[in-house]
Amino acid sequence: MNPNLAKIDRTNEHYTFELAQGVKRTTVTFRNHFGIELAADLYTPEEILKQVQDDKAEKLPALAISGPFGAVKEQSSGFYANQMASRGYIALAFDPSYTGESGGEPRYMNSPDINTEDFMAAVDFLSTCENIDPEKSAL
Repeated sequence: MNPNLAKIDRTNEHYTFELAQGVKRTTVTFRNHFGIELAADLYTPEEILKQVQDDKAEKLPALAISGPFGAVKEQSSGFYANQMASRGYIALAFDPSYTGESGGEPRYMNSPDINTEDFMAAVDFLSTCENIDPEKSAL
């Protein structure tokens, strides 16, 4: 093995954008009501994480974001979530059912009913997170 390859940071290589300064990306999963496991990235302003440690955290607005058909969280929805987190929101970018790292068979199909369910599950997931203000959120 080439020793130089071990020094390359591959953390962001499958994302189509750079992580914004002051934003933390955390990989999470949750299930919709059909039992399909959805893969997501939670984007949080790092300042709020510091405040949580100091017990001074304010509650922030939150957004659930998914891209157009065929897109995955490493593309448009992640880009928008990253931008919104840099502006003070907690944002969840997720792969819809049958797409990307989320479950569901057959692969790469679209169902308006399942898509609606995926968003409802994302909102349910966000409602369980600390530091989210449901009165300010697009939930």
